[in-house]
Amino acid sequence: MYIEGMMSDEMLKSKYNLLAPVLDERSLRLCAAAEAYAAGYGGISQVSRATGFSRTTVHAGIRELEPSSSRPGPKRAGATGRIRRPGGGRKRRRETDPELLCDLDKLLDPVTRGDPMSPLRWTCKSTTKLAAELRQRGHRVSQSTVWRLLDELGYSMQSNRKGREGASHPDRNAQFEYISKSAQDFLARRQPVISVDTKKKELVGPFKNGGREWQKKGEPVEVNIHDFADKQLGKVIPYGVYDIGRNEGWVSVGVTHDTAEFAVETIRRWWKTMGSAVYPEAAELLIAADGGGSNGSRVRLWKVELQRLAKELGMTIHVRHFPPGTSKWNKIEHRMFCHITENWRGRPLTSRMAIVNLISNTKTTQGLSIKAALDKATYPTGKKISDAEMKALSVSRCVFHGEWNYRIRPSP
Repeated sequence: MYIEGMMSDEMLKSKYNLLAPVLDERSLRLCAAAEAYAAGYGGISQVSRATGFSRTTVHAGIRELEPSSSRPGPKRAGATGRIRRPGGGRKRRRETDPELLCDLDKLLDPVTRGDPMSPLRWTCKSTTKLAAELRQRGHRVSQSTVWRLLDELGYSMQSNRKGREGASHPDRNAQFEYISKSAQDFLARRQPVISVDTKKKELVGPFKNGGREWQKKGEPVEVNIHDFADKQLGKVIPYGVYDIGRNEGWVSVGVTHDTAEFAVETIRRWWKTMGSAVYPEAAELLIAADGGGSNGSRVRLWKVELQRLAKELGMTIHVRHFPPGTSKWNKIEHRMFCHITENWRGRPLTSRMAIVNLISNTKTTQGLSIKAALDKATYPTGKKISDAEMKALSVSRCVFHGEWNYRIRPSP
């Protein structure tokens, strides 16, 4: 980040590297202080990074430059004041205590390189706690010194990052290719291809929603302190259908449970509201779905409801499930759901209809359009499907991973 009216960190560093050999310690400090003072807010931090001076040193230089009447503190030093000899001053702690860096590094990773019984193994590794532990080991060190040493060791404050998918199925890539080829084949024949999934449940009411939105300064939207679900409004369950070929979507906002019955009803509503009008000659439908959840590959009710839908529409339904642990690759996630989240960022979802309207008004420059509706129907959980009902289904498994890839005909 650049501060208005000031050089970048690299330019400042280059400048002070050139000045260091020809200026004494005090003159260099005053130059740095003048640079920081002229820059205003943020100047001290940037000069400190570029020159290697501590913030305390830059502050001291500013006090020397300012008239004594402008602020309390030491009076301005004269031009003939004491100048420290090159190499003078107190030595850095890591020079007087060679074991300090080694012990600090061990404390930061006690599992692999240090003592697994270290008290810091199970606590937050703040600079205050690190300094306290180092002092118990005989080191004379302050919290600010620990902070500086961590920077020298290459550490920084970082949050967790999602990146591990767990064990990968050996046919993961082959299944991706199979889904892709199936989709290309259907689209080439102008048959509908949809991606389906459930978006995360959302609290309805004046609750905090992630993200930020433009508001008047000092006038943020007030929301509840606690995220306890409202007894009347509860939560909603958005289930989406994304038409891959047309970049269009449908979302049913459910109010009871995320079941297979609700999932298939959403597909039915999409077809009646949007699909039938644009695919009047369709004889087949391809569905790409996650391997778990209400539309999971092992959910019996999912197949029973799809059989009912296939018979109702008079078309063969083909299903392709993503391998375990790969739900983020489902196209609906990064082509539709992400834009819905972006559209309502920073806004409390105050009512069910507010959620429907926010989803319906989600659009992108690439032409995405979405329709949404509230589904007030009750979808009970715990429905059991017998073996006899499963045998009566017109389900044909594909040769390649039939548990993930199958088709359901309208009738036997």
